[in-house]
Amino acid sequence: MAVGPVIIVAGPTASGKSDLGLKLAKRFGGVVVNADSLQVYRELRILTARPDDKSEAEVSHRLYGVVSVAERFSVGQWLSLAQHEMDSIHRAGGVPIFVGGTGLYLDVLINGIARIPEVSAKVRLAATKLYEHVGGMTFKARLAERDPKTAARIKSSD
Repeated sequence: MAVGPVIIVAGPTASGKSDLGLKLAKRFGGVVVNADSLQVYRELRILTARPDDKSEAEVSHRLYGVVSVAERFSVGQWLSLAQHEMDSIHRAGGVPIFVGGTGLYLDVLINGIARIPEVSAKVRLAATKLYEHVGGMTFKARLAERDPKTAARIKSSD
């Protein structure tokens, strides 16, 4: 794993993050890396104010429009792609410039993520069927019998 400087540009919607990221990339020989949870989707270019073709032609942009809205995509998958891009950019002598307003993405980039095993489709289906059969109250009561700590963390509205 290559190591080097990383720049993070974060802030609220329409605060000028993309323009600043572009300027920093030009100044420091950087590559803009998406850190926005909606801009990863191919089909949402206009809706999410993703960088336009002109901006993408000026400097390299990564992780924009890399997945379809029809696919499941998690923060863990984003982190894996982001780490790969960061390593690739460092090996090439560049500076990764993460640009976005998704706090969760930036948090896992800085602090890492707890590795939780994937729940199989079979288990998800069984849990969904049980929930539909017994209802939310009974489902939560059964969970509380088996795992009181987890049940206590789940809000009644969830």
